[in-house]
Amino acid sequence: MATPHLFQPISIRGMEVRNRLWVPPMCQYSAVAEGPEQGVPNDWHLVHWGALGRGGAGLVVVEATAVVPEGRISPNCLGLWNDAQEAAFARMLPIAKAHGARFAIQLGHAGRKASTYPWLRDAPGGSVPESSGGWPTVAPSPVAFTGLADPRALSTAEVRDVIAAFIAATDRAVRAGFDAVELHAAHGYLIHEFLSPLSNHRDDEFGGTPENRARLLREIVRGIRAAHPELPILVRVSGDEWTAGGFDTAAAAQVVEWIAEDGADFVDASSGGNVADARIPVGPSYQVWIAQRLRGHGLPVGAVGLITTAEQAEGILASGQADVISIGRAALVNPALPLEWAHTLRDEYAAHLVPAQYWRARF
Repeated sequence: MATPHLFQPISIRGMEVRNRLWVPPMCQYSAVAEGPEQGVPNDWHLVHWGALGRGGAGLVVVEATAVVPEGRISPNCLGLWNDAQEAAFARMLPIAKAHGARFAIQLGHAGRKASTYPWLRDAPGGSVPESSGGWPTVAPSPVAFTGLADPRALSTAEVRDVIAAFIAATDRAVRAGFDAVELHAAHGYLIHEFLSPLSNHRDDEFGGTPENRARLLREIVRGIRAAHPELPILVRVSGDEWTAGGFDTAAAAQVVEWIAEDGADFVDASSGGNVADARIPVGPSYQVWIAQRLRGHGLPVGAVGLITTAEQAEGILASGQADVISIGRAALVNPALPLEWAHTLRDEYAAHLVPAQYWRARF
């Protein structure tokens, strides 16, 4: 195959990405939890990012990074609210980007799902108590996620503060050298909590109607676009909550149209995360239908979720179901998987993706 779809370049608001095989954000839970190094990326992150960038991916999205301390998923998650964090990212990014991959950062606020134990081997589950380094959580409404602590509802003024925090973190991301930002509006975290009628019971300007529930996301997008006219803005959405009465693909398609008007550039289509007992039929390509339904509503769309072979990924693009493929856990197993798939599909430029130091390798 001379020019497989998977390895054709794509341009996102002037950002040229060398191929359509991307690495989505995956939490490493490896930052220091307290003190001056809180939320600061370290050598683990540098080695992790460098391997993914060297492995041939088009774009690597750095894991969920909190815009305020109380927005961290766990005490060991990254942050981008102070100078020390910004300086660490700025030091590491040129090294991670040295082999041609673009780098974005996923900015988020975990809302009612913050202050949880890291998802690491042998770690306990649930909320971290304040006595052990946890903190009180906030949400659109005082409705707890099953198994986690009760959150406090944000005031209208505090929601405005969250918007400002996302814009300020974006300013830092740009200064640090990121090529793009991704807003985390999926998986049951704060922006998704606002979008969903299951978790947003507000009666102010940020609740009630679909337009009001989308206001938080839309104002963040608008604020970033006004401050950074040339910056690519990606948005990750949970296109279906797999629960009756929840946020579904029809609602998600409307949100995609709105944020396209507001200045967003790309949608990363995922699902679930806001309902603990949702029945999700996990299997190969199980979320691709969501990407397909969101495509055509004004923005290019990425598909993710158990896409594990080159032929499977190529088929999704060739059939027009998505514009980009993201590989997560498969890239943890083999950071050079894009190089392997380029050779599998006999991409004519496959050899050019391989670092010179690795030319003797066999993919």
